[in-house]
Amino acid sequence: MAENAPSQSSASPAPPIQAAPSSNLRGIIAMVAAVGFFSLMDALLKTLSAHYPAMQVAALRGWAALPLVALYALWRGEVPRLLKVRWPLHLLRGGLNVAMLALFAFAIRELALAEAYTLFFIAPLLITALSTVVLREKVRPAHWVAIVLGMVGVLVALRPNQEAFFTLGALAVLAAATCYAVSAITGRMLTRTDSSASLVFWTTTLLALGAGALAWPQWLGVAQAHWPLVAGLAVTGFAGQLAITEAFRHGQASVVAPFEYTALAWGMGLDWVLWQTVPGYSTLLGGAIIIGSGLYLVRQERTQAVVPP
Repeated sequence: MAENAPSQSSASPAPPIQAAPSSNLRGIIAMVAAVGFFSLMDALLKTLSAHYPAMQVAALRGWAALPLVALYALWRGEVPRLLKVRWPLHLLRGGLNVAMLALFAFAIRELALAEAYTLFFIAPLLITALSTVVLREKVRPAHWVAIVLGMVGVLVALRPNQEAFFTLGALAVLAAATCYAVSAITGRMLTRTDSSASLVFWTTTLLALGAGALAWPQWLGVAQAHWPLVAGLAVTGFAGQLAITEAFRHGQASVVAPFEYTALAWGMGLDWVLWQTVPGYSTLLGGAIIIGSGLYLVRQERTQAVVPP
């Protein structure tokens, strides 16, 4: 894994990745946009999953997005650099993403979605913990406060069944969240040397190949009426992947990760627009706590931008 990494002295550790406050704000904006795109993609996944196996839908998303990814790399003039990447980290990240999908697909067969989502939201905490060790990022108390508040908001909104925390499905969700957290940290490491185009291209390609291999035994023919939905998966998945790559490129992982909690706000909006579902009081209260934690962190970043530490 280290053969393609930047050379470092073995006698002293590499300096920590410490983004400027203004750069962190760019990362936050990119993360919120990424979560929005992925929420739209989830709405399409929910529709298609009623007709096809979940892993096949994931594979369709990967294959359908490949032309967009290739065009993006061509537009950026990055095609010659696509093979000059840190292969071990890319392969690790690709395997982690496929494992995350497979584990989560198994988990939601065993658990209610509310229980699965609650457990999966442990990922931002894992990212923060890993960022202090692997990336040597400095995590200020404000970051921890925002993350803990976000977790409290998720628990208030979803009110999981406590018994679900000890089932095989719950363990699968925790494993999926761990895969996601390590994948996010790996992506942050890759942004030191590899372009956004290469990260998006190989993430999409490896997802298509891995999910396709897992889905092949139960593959079903796609109805003509569903191809527009598949195209929507391609666009939203590509845009979301590009945005999340930019989020971790510009911002500290420990800063941008809490804004994945905004998925709850996006989900409530889509539920209302598409399915006319009204959230309960606990969901609204939890959402307010989550959004409040994000606004608190934004305020801290703006303060840092005006008054350097």
